Amino acid sequence: MPSLDFKGKTFVHSHHLTVPFRELVVDEKESCLAKGQKPSLEDNLIIHGDNLHALKALLPTHAGKVDCIFIDPPYNTGNEGWCYNDAVRSPLMKAWLSKEANPVDKEDMERHDKWLCMMWPRLQLLRELLCENGVIFISIDDNEVHRLRCILDEIFGDSNFLASIEWIKRYTRSNNARMFYSQKDHVLVYRKSSTLDVVKEARSEKSDSGYANPDNDERGPWITSSYVNPATKAQRKNLVYAINRPLNGEKVEHPTHAWKYSPEEHARHVSEKRLWWGADGMAEFPRLKLFLSEAEQLVPVDVWNYTEAGSSDDGSEAVKQIFGSSVFDNPKPVQLIEKILGLIKKEDALVLDSFAGSGTTAHAVLSLNKKDKGRRRFILVETEDYARDITAERVRRVIQGYPFTGTQRTELLKESLTWTKLRKGQDLVEKAESIRKLEGASYDDVSIKVEDGELVVTGEKKVKQKAEGVGGSFTFCELGQEMNLDAMLGGSGTLPDYAALARYVFHTATGRTLEHSPAKAAKDGFIGETDLYRVHLHYKPDAAWLRSNEAALDTALVDAIQHGKAPGKRALIFAAAKFMSQKVLTPAGIEFCQLPYAIHRGNA
Repeated sequence: MPSLDFKGKTFVHSHHLTVPFRELVVDEKESCLAKGQKPSLEDNLIIHGDNLHALKALLPTHAGKVDCIFIDPPYNTGNEGWCYNDAVRSPLMKAWLSKEANPVDKEDMERHDKWLCMMWPRLQLLRELLCENGVIFISIDDNEVHRLRCILDEIFGDSNFLASIEWIKRYTRSNNARMFYSQKDHVLVYRKSSTLDVVKEARSEKSDSGYANPDNDERGPWITSSYVNPATKAQRKNLVYAINRPLNGEKVEHPTHAWKYSPEEHARHVSEKRLWWGADGMAEFPRLKLFLSEAEQLVPVDVWNYTEAGSSDDGSEAVKQIFGSSVFDNPKPVQLIEKILGLIKKEDALVLDSFAGSGTTAHAVLSLNKKDKGRRRFILVETEDYARDITAERVRRVIQGYPFTGTQRTELLKESLTWTKLRKGQDLVEKAESIRKLEGASYDDVSIKVEDGELVVTGEKKVKQKAEGVGGSFTFCELGQEMNLDAMLGGSGTLPDYAALARYVFHTATGRTLEHSPAKAAKDGFIGETDLYRVHLHYKPDAAWLRSNEAALDTALVDAIQHGKAPGKRALIFAAAKFMSQKVLTPAGIEFCQLPYAIHRGNA
């Protein structure tokens, strides 16, 4: 497969493997929790810190568990002022870290190389975090989309490319542009593996607008499809037969073409009264009734208009409503993320955004949960210092409600204006007016407008006190120190707590996530198991204890491990030292792993 070469690629190709693990340190004060709720890494998370290190820190708890990733990385237009700050061990990369080389701007002749070097290790870690049927959506514009496609094909595999969605984000044009003015962004879509083989979206008012029930069929509204096959009679001889027209008993055959269905299928259609011969029963050929009640979900298309996925202005307006001013440039609209989440058919999906910005992804998750009673969770990662004041604060206000002065709009009706509906225009007018009368008392004004071929009824309420919160919670985390036990045991760092080290050793030893992190050690140090191994950790976050005889594997601990040992499984025991040889432990089915050296022992 062709691949893209760029300056620095050889140095970053495996850089994600050398990024140190860090502990996620909970900041309860910045968290948004219900009364009596404790902060938890299994809650919604907002993480402040370098997103490369944050993604690595998530592996012990979330590897292979994320259902949907949405990221909105820097577009690398040359105007964003982003900095390359990955500590890759190479002279080239160190030169890129200098003050003179940052921020990356239009004058930087290596800005495309830097951007690719920034994205590569992050995409590698994002892929590790995805579950086997997970999907990643990446918003990007024309500046880097072609290069991004190339490295995504390498990392995810070109067979896992699903779509390049064109999101029409603007409804006006600017004549200030010298050449072309772009009204769209791209959203690249890749799956983790072929385990995901179907993607569908829910039916909408627009997609169902063509269904009607002119004959009052008890099965409800329907549309019709042609009964005539594109193939000729000579091509499909097995589909050539006479059809009986019920009204006059006449035998009907198409003069040149076959039917679409076999005689057996046709007999079933007749018995189920699925043939439509027109309002007078005398159509030249029948059509097949397709009922809305039997209609499947829709295959998504790769062009999304602002009317269904929101516009750039919608994103800015949402932030302005929440904060009272424009505190963030070019935020994505909630509608775009909600439409993406609508493709993930899992009511408890875990959603990750590692370029969180203003927190739109969390807003969309919480809003959608409120609408459909879902149990989706989010993980946001934001590198910049506004993670507290903008990212987390927006999510907090969405959860709890927020002071709001202005007009709050609620869409009460949206119907596509099809020819069928226009023929019954009075019915549509009466429907809109009845909604206005019914909902009028709940709003200061109910407007009825036609926009882009759709009838839209909107309730408008002047809000001067507080917009209602949607509910939810999140745990706020900072990145802790590197999980470097060599340095820690030498007295140059803070030792991780038992739960953090348990997650760390279990993941690095087995390549899997620890389902439940023990807050303190069990008698035998058991922390979790795989198909082949039970994993034990003998540890206290106390340097003096770790240097003492108590930290060593002894006969008492071996007896405790053997007492709980499962048949057919070996035991891995992580400890600082041992008082017996491996020759004694091997017959007992126990393998000693010395802290910190044996943590990276390979997958168990």
